Amino acid sequence: MSAAQVVIAIAGNPNSGKTTAFNKYTGSRQHVGNYPGITVEKKAGTAVVDGRAVTLVDLPGTYSLSAYSLEEVVARQVLAEERPGAVLDVVNAGVLERNLYLTVQLLEMGMPVVLALNMMDEARAQGITIDVKRLEALLGVTAIPAVARSGEGLIDALRAAVQLAEAQNGRSAPLAISYGPDIDEALTGMEPVVLDANLLADKFPARWMALKYLERDEDIINQGRAADPAVSERLIAMADKVAAHVKATLNTYPEALITDYRYGYIASIVRQGVITGTRDTRTAYSDKADRVLTNRLFGPLIMLGVLYLLYFLTIQFGAYPMGWVESVIARLGEAVGGHMRDGLLKSLILDGMIGGVGGILGFVPLIMIMFLLIAVLEDSGYMARVAYMMDRVFRFFGLHGASVMPFIISGGIAGGCAVPGVMATRTLRSPRERLATMLTAPFLA
Repeated sequence: MSAAQVVIAIAGNPNSGKTTAFNKYTGSRQHVGNYPGITVEKKAGTAVVDGRAVTLVDLPGTYSLSAYSLEEVVARQVLAEERPGAVLDVVNAGVLERNLYLTVQLLEMGMPVVLALNMMDEARAQGITIDVKRLEALLGVTAIPAVARSGEGLIDALRAAVQLAEAQNGRSAPLAISYGPDIDEALTGMEPVVLDANLLADKFPARWMALKYLERDEDIINQGRAADPAVSERLIAMADKVAAHVKATLNTYPEALITDYRYGYIASIVRQGVITGTRDTRTAYSDKADRVLTNRLFGPLIMLGVLYLLYFLTIQFGAYPMGWVESVIARLGEAVGGHMRDGLLKSLILDGMIGGVGGILGFVPLIMIMFLLIAVLEDSGYMARVAYMMDRVFRFFGLHGASVMPFIISGGIAGGCAVPGVMATRTLRSPRERLATMLTAPFLA
């Protein structure tokens, strides 16, 4: 592979500084569009490393490759079908343990990966120290400290990615971690089935394919069915058997078990002297909050209390601006009506235009307050915990816990509107879940 042909994909979590790094690399040498048939943004550009041109593809910001959203499906599709030479994974050094979840999935997918440890200046300001060499040895990747805002370390990280791409040619030995006796035994049985059938072998490693069947990944299952229906149905039957066993013995499901073990693997790396400083205290605090906020007994009660508080605050604070808007509309109607003769034109302007628009504007304060409060809950991380709790209930209806947000916006609290609720379904996991949520959300309005 010549240097001019090197393609590097830039991956990372939202708010990790991935787009800042991409813009620093490409400057004005980039073009933006949409992936065919969907509204997910596609960005590509050219960077220059040691006088050589390198093509960069900015993947959509994702937390994982588990196909919960269109962005994750698109990112995975680009990696599998376009097969870039290497992936430059931009991670937030201040929350390294959380960001490494995507890194592990990239490695399991068999992608050559270089880590750009972004926001190192902020990590140092928080008292966090990262042993980069230790991280490289334990994870088996090259890691470069960087500050995307100033450009520090970016060229070194891209140079390392180009060198890796030229050495590996887009292929790397997939990472294999233990997922406990139940999942490992299932993988041992499913992996040979995938290998013997050569199922999607040009795109994905066999063990990774087996994991996706255990996770009930609809996108991968649909691709498997299209490639070999008989083998796919056999894998589904094996995955269903494992799911029933895990439910009976551990009262959970394979997807949750896989996620727990994956985070456990990351924690085992980070806690071997990779991170020292204040972050461990914050993580411990978050874990303690999770034990209360997602508790089987107290979690739903707290959730009901929070939703009632949202309802109460929306009504109480929204009453004042609603009254102001209604007063302005009423005075405008009186002023216009006083200068017009009775008739169809007067009725059209007063009742149709002023009254109609005024009726809509009266709800704007409620919607604004509702979205502000939901944004606060989103930023605090509580909405993710609500989605996790509601997932247990929504699964009975073929939905994902993330459907809770469209339902809340559509009318779960006062001032809800079906239109933004339906728009919020674009982040849902699959077309079937999006359609089911879109069809039911308007009934809450």
